[in-house]
Order: sequence, then structure tokens, then C-alpha cells
Amino acid sequence: MAKWEILQGLDRPFQERLHELYSKSLLPMDVRKHLASWIEDQNWYQAAMDPDTSHAYLLFHRLLDQLASQYNNYSQESDLLLQHNLRKFCRDIQALYQDKPNQLAGLFYDLLLEEKNIMSQAQRTQQSFFQDHVDPEVPMKTRQQQEIETRIQELKDMMQKLIKDVYNLSDLQDVFSFRFKTQNPSAPNQARQQQLLQETLNDLDRKRKEVLDASRTLLGQCSTLSTLLLQELDEWKEQQQKACIGAPAHRGVDQLESWFTDGAKILFQLKQQLQKLEDLSNEVSYENDPLKTKLPLQGLLELLQLLLQRAFIVESQPQMVLPVNRPLVLKTGNKFSVQTRLLVRLQDANEPLTVHISIDKHTPQIKGFRTFNILPSERKTLTPEKGRSQGLIWDFRCLTVKEQKTSVSGKGSSEGLPIVTEELHIFNFTVQYSYQGLKLDLKTNSLPVVIISNMNQLSNAWAAILWFNLLSSDPQNQKFFSKPPKAPWTVLGPALSWQFFSCTDRGLDQEQLNMLKKKLFGKEHKKESQLLLSWITFSKQDSPPGKQPFWTWFDKILDLVHTHLKEIWKDGHIKGFVTRAQALRLLEKKLPGTFLLRFSETSQEGGITCSWVEHQDDDKVVLQSVEPYTKEILQLVPITEIIRHYQLLAEENVPENPLCFLYPGIPRDEAFGPYYREKDDFMNHRKYLRRELIVVSNRQVDEVQSPCQSLEPEVPDLNLEPHLGWEQEPELPFDLQEIGDDLLTLKVNDIEALNNDILTRDAILLRDDPVLPILTPGDEGPTSVSHFMEGTATFDLPNY
Repeated sequence: MAKWEILQGLDRPFQERLHELYSKSLLPMDVRKHLASWIEDQNWYQAAMDPDTSHAYLLFHRLLDQLASQYNNYSQESDLLLQHNLRKFCRDIQALYQDKPNQLAGLFYDLLLEEKNIMSQAQRTQQSFFQDHVDPEVPMKTRQQQEIETRIQELKDMMQKLIKDVYNLSDLQDVFSFRFKTQNPSAPNQARQQQLLQETLNDLDRKRKEVLDASRTLLGQCSTLSTLLLQELDEWKEQQQKACIGAPAHRGVDQLESWFTDGAKILFQLKQQLQKLEDLSNEVSYENDPLKTKLPLQGLLELLQLLLQRAFIVESQPQMVLPVNRPLVLKTGNKFSVQTRLLVRLQDANEPLTVHISIDKHTPQIKGFRTFNILPSERKTLTPEKGRSQGLIWDFRCLTVKEQKTSVSGKGSSEGLPIVTEELHIFNFTVQYSYQGLKLDLKTNSLPVVIISNMNQLSNAWAAILWFNLLSSDPQNQKFFSKPPKAPWTVLGPALSWQFFSCTDRGLDQEQLNMLKKKLFGKEHKKESQLLLSWITFSKQDSPPGKQPFWTWFDKILDLVHTHLKEIWKDGHIKGFVTRAQALRLLEKKLPGTFLLRFSETSQEGGITCSWVEHQDDDKVVLQSVEPYTKEILQLVPITEIIRHYQLLAEENVPENPLCFLYPGIPRDEAFGPYYREKDDFMNHRKYLRRELIVVSNRQVDEVQSPCQSLEPEVPDLNLEPHLGWEQEPELPFDLQEIGDDLLTLKVNDIEALNNDILTRDAILLRDDPVLPILTPGDEGPTSVSHFMEGTATFDLPNY
């Protein structure tokens, strides 16, 4: 489609600008319309700017031919206005530009440039409209991406024209060869033959220069396109590197593959045309033949090699075949996968392509650096059939790495040897690529990986991967941890948020990030860009209040959220990274019973606690906090059920739930109701009642709670071995109190005694599911637990 047709489809304001442009121009608009394709195909810029006016004269005379042809076509029709404009424009340019054809070329160039500006402004206006009205989830093309697509289409059009011109040049050369071979020196018209032969040679020389100029222009445009494509590829690689450490998923490479393939096709077509021109020059040559010295074949091959080399990428970085979403950390003996791809989807029909994989091809000079073998195979072959159907993709699956044993022992602990989790390894890939006679060795590398031997090293290995991919300026620097740089908070903060986003689809808000910043840097008054954290402080140095490295504490909380708290974290019900003092400030002006969920700063295993506000009789506001719940507890009872059934013993041991409103003031059941377990339908035919575990804290009436004091529920660690054949009933460390016909309350007098004492007929297995009561001789039937709490357990007695 000619650009003129696109201009005719623009909105009315841009149509008016177009009419205004041609109302002031020598070129009538209807003449522009009928010569649209021819005008847009010419290189007016070169004709206007070249000091040599030969190209401008050529375009001038061709324009006269086009005008004459159009006039003759319409002479028999009734479009008198068009005939008039054609004839008048022809007379005008002959009168004005007969001796100044370069000025006429400048006129056309300026008109086309202004048309391009109008079209670009219309596209920007349309894009702005779509951004305001389309689904925000649908990504818009960037200006550079639009430019790439526009340039590809222009290059395709230029290539079609070049192919046609080379074909015409070949015909003209055949005419010259025929006239040269058939000339007769003794013929009476020999002078006329010599003149005609010279004119043909002049036409041939001029046509060769035109085709050569067109090919060089096309190569220059291809070079610009290649630069744009490589910029897009570099941006994709940067996004991939961040995505590996948890950033939002980067876009795929299908669009890049389409662009790279189109660009490479144009270059291969240009290579064919240049070779044809070289063949024509070998058949017919003369003094100062431009095809002998000015063919840009070497520059073309260099550009093609660069594009193909960069187009060979690692599409999916090495990752273990595990549900843990932590790529670039591999364990010896565990299977992993990695995928490479050639973005230029061009393959000879009978040429399979084989990719070879190796590890640490250029081993860094580091003492004690481990070496590995790749099992079971180090190659993968892609047949042309698979290449056509799926693309040039080599998917390595079920690979493993095995360490080569050396005399060095005590890896990671001996002085001078690198730590396992700070040792970086790189996978190398090579493929021998051939297409249309061009043969190249293409190479690419993975990002550095950390290879561990035990899964308890996974957390520290991931910290190393995180640090490297955030801060390394060289993605192949295997000596990075010999002197790791410090991390600015402006870089580290978003990366910590990515860790939560990658496993829960919700990152950290600004308040949570500020708490982490204060934990790492204290009350610093520096600008965020000046806050720098060392690798040792981040991953190795113990810090209060939990006396463990920051990353260890953070990663255990991340695991707790991913395993047990994912849904309520995603819905924003967990305040999270809030200190006790911050929690008091947030809650002190809220209604009594307002609570929030925050992560423990001291729990060694990663924990979450409930903190709520109470107003004393003396108007004193205090904060109550339950001892943190860890994975061990949450795998028995979900946090939502703990909140739902939590009990605090007040005067006369009357239980009440102090958790009434989720901060800032959402009723508890409104916030957590969607997560509550559905109640079982207790039918009469059920033999046993279903148990429920709840948490209860016991408050001493004569003690006043101070702010931030913990209420610590104790879970008795009951001995689960049955003891049979007792001669007499042992003294019990608890009392049984009857509540109703079917309920008994077990009141613990001495928890320590209960923990250490033998089991009685009232003890029961609490930690396994389903619950199996422990019986002694003479028991009439089992009991099942319905509630369990610190100090009190209520038993349901089934009816028999």
C-alpha cells in the first residue's frame, strides 16, 4: 500500500493539514495521487544532496516520462481537470527546473518529509487514544518497536525494487552483449552501430551505478535496523536476568524472532543480488566499472554474521525440575533443564543443526574451583522438520551435573577456598550453522549458576544469585564474589519486593520496604541512593534482635508466606514487616480489639504473630502479642482458624476472642470469612465427632500487661506411647470438671508434670490425623478432642 493511501485514511484534522500543504505547492494533489507509487519509490534525498547532478537529471527526465504516460492514459477520458494539471505541471517544471533538477528533487523530498511528519503525529494521537481506552493489561508497542516494523516493511519494498532493477540491468547487459558481438566493422552503418553501442554502454554504466547506490542504501538501512533489533534484544536479556530473580515476567521472544528472521531474510536476499551483480561484472566489465570495486559484499557479510551471532540465545536459563521457582541454582544429581534458541528462523531443508553444551569452557583461575561433568548427553540435534514446525529451539531436559573428584577436600571450609554458594559456573553452547552457503560457528552462554550439594544450601545460593544479577556489570564474571560490590537500597529494595511477588503475585508496599530499610540501615538520614549494604551484612553477619543474618530471617518468612499464608498475603490482610513499636503506634488510636498480623523479628524459624490493642481502666493503651506461629503450628491449624477461634481467658477463666477488627477496622469475620473451613454436617450415623484445635492464652488477673508483652501459648508435648497394665491410677496433674452431659473439661494444674508424666486414660494423640485415642484396660470407649488450648482441653464424649 502506497503511503498516499494511508494519508487519505487519516482523521479530518490531518486531512486538512495535507490539503493545506499541497495548496501552497507547485505539485497538484491529484498529480501526487496518480503518481503516488512512483514518487515514493525514488531516492529524492540523494538526488537533492548529491553534488553530481546526474541522478537528479535522470529523475527529472523519468518524471517527464511519467507525466506524459499519465496524460496519454487520461486523454480519452473526461477528467479534464487532471489533464490540465498534468500538462501545466509538466510545463512548469520544464520552465523552472530544466537546468536545476536537484532543486526539483528537493521539492519532492520536502513534500514527502512533511507527509511523514503528518502521518507520525496522527499515529501518536491514535496511540494516545488507545492508551486511554484499551485494557491496561494489553501492552502497547513502544515507538522503537513501531519504527522497527515500519523499517522492515520499507526494506521489503526496497528489496523488491532492487530485485526488479537487477533483473532490468541483466536485460540491458544482454542487449549490450548482443550489440557488441554482432557489430560489423565493414557494414555501411558501422558508425551508427558504434554510436548505438556507446549509448547502450552509457545506459549500462548509469544503471549499474543506480543499482549499486540502491544496494548500498539498502545495506545502510539494514544496518540501522540491526542496531534497533540488537537494542531490543539487549533489553529482553536485561528483563530476563531480572525475571530470573523474581521480577515480573518478561515478554517472550516470538516477536523478536519474527523481526530477526525478517531482517536476516532481507540480508540474505541482498547477498544474492550482490552476487548476481558480481557475476554480471565478471561477464561484462569496462574501465571504471563500479561493480568491480564498490560492491558492499564484505560489509554485508559482517552485518549478517553479527546478527546471527547475537540471535543465538539462551531462552530459558538453567533451572532444577522442582516446584521451587529459583532458577540458576542447581544441585548435583538433581535433574535440570535449559533451552537455547536461534531467533533467525532460517534452516536449509537438508541440514540438521546440532547444539553442544559444556560447562566452564574458560575455567577461571581460582584456587579450589570445582569442575563438573554433564550427564547424560552433551548434544541435541534439531532436524529440518522440527525446525519448520517449532522453530530453531534446542530444549535440553533431564540433565544433571556430577562433580569431578579432586584431591582437594573440605570444600567451602578450608581457608583460601571459595564458598560453594559463591562459586559461579557457566554453561556454554555452540552450533555449526549453515544457510545458503554461509557457514558460521555460533556461540552463547548461560547466566552464571551456583551448584550446591545439599538442599540446605539453597537459601544462601539464592542470595548469591540475587546479589550477582542485581549488581554485576558483566554477566560472565565468574570472579564476582572475590570482591562483591555493595548494593544501593534503591536497587535492593525492589528486588526484595520481587521475592514476594514471584511466589504470591503481591510484592511489598512502601511501608513494608521502609521497615526493612530501617532494619538494615537504622535511622539513617542519608538519601536512599547513598544507602549501601555490603554482601557480608546482607547474607552472613548476625544482626539483632533475632541474632541471625538478614537474608536468613527474610527468606524463612518468605517460605512461611509461600507455604501457609499465600492467599491472605495476596489479599493484603497481612501487615507484615512491622516492629512492635510501629504496631503500637498504628493501633493505639483504634477501637479495642483491633489487631494486625506481623512477622516476628526474633523467631529463628520464621513466624507470624497477632498483635492487638487493649484499653485499660486507667485509659492506658497496651499492645498484646501472641507468641509467633511457625510452620510447625500452621501446618496443623491455618492462621485463619487460629484467628477465628482464638480465646483469651479473662476473670473466672471465661474465654473471649480479643481479635475483633483487622487493621484498620475491618470486622474479623468479614476479612477472614472467605478462608474459614466449612463446618462438617454432623449426621446421626457419624460415630465420632470431628476435632478442632484452637489456641488459648491464659491471663493472670492480678498482673497488668505492659506494652508489647507476649502471651505465649504452650502446646504440651505429650508422650504418645500407650502404657498398659497399670496396677493403680496414677496421680493426675489436672482436674476433670463436668460441663454438660457430653462434655468434660480437662484443667491442667501442672503443665511440666503433664509433659513428663505417663499417659492416663484421659490423654489423647494430638499431632496425627486422624486422631486415635489412647486407651487403657477397662475403658468403655474412645474419646475425641474437639478443643485444645493452653491450660484447658475440652473432650466430646460420643453416645453409645
